[in-house]
Amino acid sequence: MGGLSMDQAFVQAPEHRPKPTLTEATGIPVIDLSPLAASDGVDALAAVVGAASRDWGFFVVVGHGVPLETVARAAEAQRALFSLPAERKEAVRRSEAEPLGYYESEHTKNVRDWKEVFDLVPRKAPAVMADGELVFENKWPEDLPEFREAMEEYDDAMEELAFKLLELIARSLNLRPDRLHGFFKDQTTFLRLNHYPPCPSPDLALGVGRHKDAGALTILYQDDTGGLDVRRRSDGEWVRVKPVPNSFIINVGDLIQAESTDQDKGSSLQRMPEAEEQTVTNPSGEVVASEDPVVPEEPLAEYFPLLPHLLQLVVLRVHALPS
Repeated sequence: MGGLSMDQAFVQAPEHRPKPTLTEATGIPVIDLSPLAASDGVDALAAVVGAASRDWGFFVVVGHGVPLETVARAAEAQRALFSLPAERKEAVRRSEAEPLGYYESEHTKNVRDWKEVFDLVPRKAPAVMADGELVFENKWPEDLPEFREAMEEYDDAMEELAFKLLELIARSLNLRPDRLHGFFKDQTTFLRLNHYPPCPSPDLALGVGRHKDAGALTILYQDDTGGLDVRRRSDGEWVRVKPVPNSFIINVGDLIQAESTDQDKGSSLQRMPEAEEQTVTNPSGEVVASEDPVVPEEPLAEYFPLLPHLLQLVVLRVHALPS
């Protein structure tokens, strides 16, 4: 993305531009998952996760059990990828027929994001990937032989964490811990690597425009530069999420928020660009359900009345092409 000028495609409408100063969010739930390792206090932990999902739509987890080395290897592999010369990135560019790989032309609400992206799907799920026109093959960079191993290791860790969280959410609804597993029997994990280069006019652009996540769970690791903003439900104000060392930010997507018909329940997010410091957010993992899920025997309509419709939205998210 280096060399991009600040043209009108990146300029946000005045009402959506970053504020010169932004309040740092207080009261965001920081949840220690370490009780899972001892199995003591799991019900109390589930209640805390359930409350955070309902009241905030996102929360921060520590004590998650993901090895620091796994995160460090993924972060280093990502930095190496985005440090490649433009012609080497071009070799792994995505296309309309091949929607996985590198690109730098994503739009959010018709405004171009100030970022470059690499999308991959470490674990295929045939029900999701079946498509007569699109080819879902990862474009692994030949220059970086260690890249694939690092991403697959990270994917395994994120998937394990995601299912732990789904079990806690199920417990919070007084369901069996594995009650939601059937919806993800043929799921895959969608990994997106985001890189936010220095922006010449950070007061006009956003790294990622305001949006909601349609998936089940999005797990984000952000470095100590920060820049993630969320919209506070109590007053609608945008607030900055302070980075917590060795933590993950969990955004509960619309698939889980479907327990309510209130479509404003999901969290709104945006990402600020930086003027000077190069900012890399490390890989985020999203658990994606299959298009034809194995539905558990008892109906979940009491908790998830919009579930069939939202499963389709998740699939569309994976298939989405840049504007």
